[in-house]
Amino acid sequence: MKKSSYSPNISRRKLLLASAGAVVPMAMRSSRAVAQEVTMTLHHFLGPKAPAHAKFLEPWAKKIETESGGKIKIELFPSMSMGGKPPELFAQVRDGVADIVWTLPGYTPGQFPRSEVFELPGVHRGSAKATNLAIQDVYSMVADDFKDVKVLLLFAHAGNAIHTVDKAVRTPADLKGLKLRTPSRTGAWVIEAYGAEPVGMPLPSLPEALSKKAVDGALIPFEVVPAIKLQEMTKYSIQGADGSRFGTSLFLFAMNKGRYDGLSDDLKKVIDANSGVALAPVAGDLWNSFEEPGKKMRKDAGGEIIELTAEEKAAFAALDEGVVNRWIEEATKNGLDGKALVEAAKAAMAKNSG
Repeated sequence: MKKSSYSPNISRRKLLLASAGAVVPMAMRSSRAVAQEVTMTLHHFLGPKAPAHAKFLEPWAKKIETESGGKIKIELFPSMSMGGKPPELFAQVRDGVADIVWTLPGYTPGQFPRSEVFELPGVHRGSAKATNLAIQDVYSMVADDFKDVKVLLLFAHAGNAIHTVDKAVRTPADLKGLKLRTPSRTGAWVIEAYGAEPVGMPLPSLPEALSKKAVDGALIPFEVVPAIKLQEMTKYSIQGADGSRFGTSLFLFAMNKGRYDGLSDDLKKVIDANSGVALAPVAGDLWNSFEEPGKKMRKDAGGEIIELTAEEKAAFAALDEGVVNRWIEEATKNGLDGKALVEAAKAAMAKNSG
């Protein structure tokens, strides 16, 4: 195997983790060789029972180990167990504190201006798979957002539904005055357009915010209902009858650039074969399937899923146009061709939907 040119500053990483009150991974405690030729850390914010961990990240790590003939071992650290807070994950992978992270670009608003286009209502249509394939088709248009890391996959979940503690919602007017958690800047704009007040926070903070009545609901997919027991804290969930949602959120699965560059060519091939175009439909099918258990849990707990009629959803869609125009105007002011990005994203979505 080609000797790695990547030499992470183990002492620095240990110091950063220790300062965050985290346990230093075994792989970082010694520079002596271990049985596997490469050991990497994978850090994320959800618990080990969350579908993202159990059905996506863990199987992916095992697949990498198998296909590399055991030359790559990936140690998973869920629940921010390497230290820090969810919004710090991108900086951790960029700086080499973690080798791989799974996070949301939306946790650091404004840092990824191009890729936000796929979060916009009217672009995402309710299928994670369709959006994932569309992202791959036009990835070159958003690639500069992530030039500091090795992107394994940029992808979407099935879309945001509106979940409320005790307010049935069928019109934008029903949301007036409510405080809703948002995962991203674009989500905040959607909430504002509907007359509600956005409250930005990472997902792990939502249960406490709901219990303390700091928010009246949230903009999230059904996927996370089991993970945070949302069915116990909210009564209503709202979506379009055709499965349409109120925009979506993007996930970023990324590796430290130096870590990737330091791999031998044969190990790079293993990583490449399990990322990008090859991984996009896999993640799409998984995230679409993650919705049903959450929906069932909502109903079994006595809650209600309100499916808006086409006429009712149109009232929200009319306000969505203002959000898209706002995004185009801001992107243009920042030197991007916002209109071209929206048109390209919608064309790619049309191609991959249906």
